[in-house]
Amino acid sequence: MTLTEEIAIADGHGRRADWRGWAALGVLMLPVLLVSVDNTVLSFALPEIARALSPSSAQQLWIIDVYPLVLAGLLVTMGSLGDRFGRRRLLLIGATGFATVSALAAFAPSAEWLIAARASMGVFGAMLMPSTLSLLRSIFTDRDQRRLAIAVWASMFSAGAALGPIVGGLLLEHFSWGSVFLMAVPVLVPLLILAPFLVPESRDPHPGRIDPTSIALSMLTMVPIVYAIKEFAVKGWGVLPPVLVGVGLVFGWLFVRRQLRLSSPMLDMRLFTRGTFSGALLVNLLSVVSLVGFLYFVTQHLQLIVGLSPLQAGLALVPGLAMMIISGLGVVPISRRVSPRIVIPAALVLSTAGYIVIATATDPDSMIELVLAFALLGMGIGAAETVSNELVLASAPPAKAGAASAVSETAYELGAVLGTAVLGGILTAMYRFGMVVPPGVPAEAADAARETLAGAVNVAQHLPAPVGAELLDAAAHAFDAGVAVTATIGAVLVVLAGVIAATTLKGSHSRRADH
Repeated sequence: MTLTEEIAIADGHGRRADWRGWAALGVLMLPVLLVSVDNTVLSFALPEIARALSPSSAQQLWIIDVYPLVLAGLLVTMGSLGDRFGRRRLLLIGATGFATVSALAAFAPSAEWLIAARASMGVFGAMLMPSTLSLLRSIFTDRDQRRLAIAVWASMFSAGAALGPIVGGLLLEHFSWGSVFLMAVPVLVPLLILAPFLVPESRDPHPGRIDPTSIALSMLTMVPIVYAIKEFAVKGWGVLPPVLVGVGLVFGWLFVRRQLRLSSPMLDMRLFTRGTFSGALLVNLLSVVSLVGFLYFVTQHLQLIVGLSPLQAGLALVPGLAMMIISGLGVVPISRRVSPRIVIPAALVLSTAGYIVIATATDPDSMIELVLAFALLGMGIGAAETVSNELVLASAPPAKAGAASAVSETAYELGAVLGTAVLGGILTAMYRFGMVVPPGVPAEAADAARETLAGAVNVAQHLPAPVGAELLDAAAHAFDAGVAVTATIGAVLVVLAGVIAATTLKGSHSRRADH
């Protein structure tokens, strides 16, 4: 991208995009949807994977979390590489690698192999995401068109998280669990064919240097902290979790210190001194934690307790997906006239109501309540995510747009990790604490039933009918008791996001932020 183009983007006086620009937007939405779908589709496929590969509870969390963890740790790094070598070029490399590794993951013979494949997918996924938003800024130089394009991007990013269970349901209804990985191939092949013709190449004329030390420090910050959360969720409090948190915080301090001293930092930490930037980022993070945490337990409840097939469970979430997309796009004209410190808290009231419904009404017959709760949650988070993503980009200086987009996506991926690790980990701990195995279950089978809900369902299928039914009832009661606690925590997180928006975004406005 030339300096003239940067000025045009900043001022919003660029030439309006024609059909080619909107076609490029459609192409760029393919990796956005795929990466965000991939964050939640595995939660939906987890019961099938648990039956096929018999992972432990810790391995189940790692299968889900290692991908967004690696992805989040490398987003800023890959954004820097895209600035230097070309964002479209990095996008095409990432798409090729992601499709190849996804196909290999579909045939993983063990939980360990699947975890390794998911980590590799995280590397290539990190090449995809920073490029998409930066390329949109160079394609849509007109401010109004750019605002709509970013709204579409944000809506697809949020909607993809909800689309994962539906896609998973459709695939698992007819195919094995490996099909949720194979779907990457038909999604990314059109990108590889069309992007060279529709998407223009874009580079930063003054990119920062590649700093291997900063890359290592960013990974050494995130991995120990998330691993500590997993250890605490699975094994309870001990010596290791606080040590790991301390290690992560030390490396985090070293990372920040290095960025502040470098003349061309990988990530300009001064962005975080802007109240609107930091506030919108925290709203983004907490919203995703709440959404992914909700999907972690609702998919298991619908399949393993209510007894729905994967497809039926996916279709039960369609209303929530529709509301997320509608609210994400519908909030754009509202945010032009109403301050985000009002719009975001008002939207998150709906999400809080959804969590309250779950906390007070979860039982084996709570099908309608779950559908209603997800619709409320989707409405609130869809609107909040659109506005917060726009504010993150608009509140950063034009020269820092690439860094701002990478940070925004990092917050999303870190939110996905924490949604599963924190809310999922708490739910796992509550289940194990509350699970009372009835008499008549062999000792080894009882241990498996205490590990996870899927383990209890598998054990019950091989027991005499009366004992199996009693075990299923006990497992459902323990799981739903844990859901009630987890949903209450989710509601608190959503309220916290609303409070942050109402305080830190005071005086900000999406229209003014563009100037």
